[in-house]
Amino acid sequence: MTKSLDLAPRRTGSRSRYATFMSRRASLMPTFAALAILIVLLISAQARFPKFLSPGNLSALLLDNAYLVVLAVGLTFVILTGGIDLSVGSVMAFTGILGASLLSQGLPAAVVVPIMLVSGALIGLLIGILVHYFNVQPFIASLAGLFLARGLAFVVSLSSIRVEDPMVLWLQRTRFQVAGWYITPTGIIALVAVAIAAYVLLWTRFGRTVYAIGGGEQSARLMGLNVASTKILVYVISGVCGGLAGLLLTAYSGAGYPRNGIGTELDAIAAVVIGGTLLTGGTGYVLGSLIGVLVYGTIKKVISFMGAEQAWTQIIIGALLLLFIVVQRVIVTRSQRRR
Repeated sequence: MTKSLDLAPRRTGSRSRYATFMSRRASLMPTFAALAILIVLLISAQARFPKFLSPGNLSALLLDNAYLVVLAVGLTFVILTGGIDLSVGSVMAFTGILGASLLSQGLPAAVVVPIMLVSGALIGLLIGILVHYFNVQPFIASLAGLFLARGLAFVVSLSSIRVEDPMVLWLQRTRFQVAGWYITPTGIIALVAVAIAAYVLLWTRFGRTVYAIGGGEQSARLMGLNVASTKILVYVISGVCGGLAGLLLTAYSGAGYPRNGIGTELDAIAAVVIGGTLLTGGTGYVLGSLIGVLVYGTIKKVISFMGAEQAWTQIIIGALLLLFIVVQRVIVTRSQRRR
């Protein structure tokens, strides 16, 4: 009897600590769930295919999806403010074919690469201005950006343009190897983009403003935060990331092609959501987006190893997306109850 009386306060204390942890760290739960799914996927794949977790295969997982990582980084900024950017796949295609065309005309890569990034930034700037100053819904504004960028890509060229510039090809062909693991400059660029974005979002005033706008735009204004410039800048960042992804994909494939990236914006959005960023904004982490891309890439690779139709990748990603949206809905509902 005495023991049961002693245990009761302990159980109450454990529940209290659990409730406190959940209330403070609830935003991390979707990211932890994505990490758990990634680990389960890797272990299951290793059990089915003994060489799946080989250093070479895991290195290829990052390198094959380096451009998608960069797109997801840019989209994380936009979605954290409660917006959306459907133009990133088309911006990637436009900047890629533009860069390939300029390189084929003899311009040096040192000039072409900044042009690619600025072109992506200008399309992002246009979308940001439409969203903030003309109150156009982000879905519609970025849809206009999607058609604009895709149309410009076809204006540059209707066919593929091969890239022979040694500096661009160096980005993909150079491999730094250690004990069977390897990484190319494209992979390093993708990881650096993740690191810079994580620093900006977590430790700068701009990053805190991004989270504040997603949590409540009116509240952010009342706090004196610069909502206008921040909302526009997140679309500019997304555009720059689209341009950078265009460079990485051009280096990866060795050519620019106007039809590249069709539907890639949906893959990037799915990766960001699976990684734990709420579509309503205000909650999410760029490291979670990286995990979301790795989940996407692992599913794609497992389907390839099984020799099954790639359509199963879309089916599984769709099911995961539905699951994570339900998880997000639960988190938002609990947060509203606590208020």
